[in-house]
Amino acid sequence: MANPVIMPRQGQSVESCIITKWHIAVGEEVTIGDVLFSYETDKASFEEEATVAGTMLAQFYDEWDDVPVLVNICVVGEPGESFGEFDQREAEEGAEAEVEAVTVEEVVQEPVLSETITASGSDKVSPRAKGLAKKLGIDSKQAKATGPNGRVIERDILLLKEQGIFATSAALASGESLVGTGTGIGGRKTVSDIGAVPVAKAGASTDLPSTLGYTDERTPNIRKMIAKSMMHSLESTSQLTLNASFDATEIMALRKKLKASDTATNITLTDMILFAVSRMLKNYPALNAHFLGDTTRFFDHVHLGLAVDTERGLLVPTIFNADIKSLVELSKSVKEVAAQSKEGSINPDLLTGGTFTVTNLGTFGIESFTPVLNPPQTGILGVNTITQRVREVDGKITTYPAMGLSLTFDHGAIDGAPAARFLQELGKALENFTLLLMQ
Repeated sequence: MANPVIMPRQGQSVESCIITKWHIAVGEEVTIGDVLFSYETDKASFEEEATVAGTMLAQFYDEWDDVPVLVNICVVGEPGESFGEFDQREAEEGAEAEVEAVTVEEVVQEPVLSETITASGSDKVSPRAKGLAKKLGIDSKQAKATGPNGRVIERDILLLKEQGIFATSAALASGESLVGTGTGIGGRKTVSDIGAVPVAKAGASTDLPSTLGYTDERTPNIRKMIAKSMMHSLESTSQLTLNASFDATEIMALRKKLKASDTATNITLTDMILFAVSRMLKNYPALNAHFLGDTTRFFDHVHLGLAVDTERGLLVPTIFNADIKSLVELSKSVKEVAAQSKEGSINPDLLTGGTFTVTNLGTFGIESFTPVLNPPQTGILGVNTITQRVREVDGKITTYPAMGLSLTFDHGAIDGAPAARFLQELGKALENFTLLLMQ
């Protein structure tokens, strides 16, 4: 019996997923537990395992196709079984392909054109053809003139484009063959594509490579989403960053004591900072909010986003209701979402809903940086490394461990003074962390 395999829904917020790799080809045998294909959302990656045995009868989508969730993606069954009824791809795809095929056929079957272009070398070029050739980066002399009196007209240039004979001005000047698609904008041939090297000026060094070595890799979906989100953040918000530091003596001592205890959970400095942030934000609702332009959404509880570095890129899982969790509960939640993010198994629903974000680069020795907001959130806190600083106490110069904090906030949603007061109050709470635990 033929069995369709659907694109799973990984979280209620996910509407489609991208197939990154097929592990079993059509016609190959499938056993229960085999990985059929890998796929990813804009935030996490997954693998789909077979739940039935048989033969891969059909695959309705290719690698890197964006497939709606709950749609049949392939069929597993016995050889020779019918599977056409499981193909849910929209009929419009066939109609669009048919229209495209007709359009291409009309161009190729122009009676005056041949499959292989023979350059006419004509200097007679119509103004429109000349303008189009300049725009596309095409040498009009390579066109086969089909216009009146041996004139190159617009359709002659378009045919060169169809056959990939267009390039950058430098590549055109090289005189090399330009047939085929290049790596330049819109598929233009570049100097590096054809292996040509610009002629060196007199007296200049001629120690130039014949080709430029490089490797092209497909940009992962998550990387494209991160880039898009960061650009949107900087374009749509009025970001300002404040930097401060606090005396980390007490939290370091407490961390040392907890680490030495056999019964204590592995509480980290990051856990303590998250705990303090969740408590202090209750006093600053404008920082625990979503700025939506005409309205601002203030939240009853603090849902902390935690920036996690993974092999696939930056993920920001959410620790919901952080303000009502104990330090031990918070620490446990942090470790769970961080581990799931790094494994790529986190539920996409846990990557949304944050009201404030914390990102820690202090473990890399960073003393100060400018965190980028995660709109519509109004604030993000950067945690920096610990450095030794000096101060005067009772007339004596002493040193102390200072931890830096960098707060970026949306100046359109909150003014500088309350943002500074939050940073100041947070520093005092961390300097007296034991008292904070008693509240």
